[in-house]
Amino acid sequence: MTDTQFAAVLGFAFVAAWIAFGFGSAILCLVGAIAFYVAALFLRGDLDLAELQSRLGGGRAGVARPSDTSRGGGA
Repeated sequence: MTDTQFAAVLGFAFVAAWIAFGFGSAILCLVGAIAFYVAALFLRGDLDLAELQSRLGGGRAGVARPSDTSRGGGA
């Protein structure tokens, strides 16, 4: 199944759930599907949590910290 076909099926399922159960339930169905998809990726070994953390800003390498010399004081 291609990505386009998967997106079409997912869109159809979302609209069908929206019509049948309401918008809130349809959103909960999507959240559940995403959670199980991520769990399957993790169990299959296709999800690298360290890489994901660094992409989401978990790595603090770019965070500027005040240095000890910037405490104010003289010129």
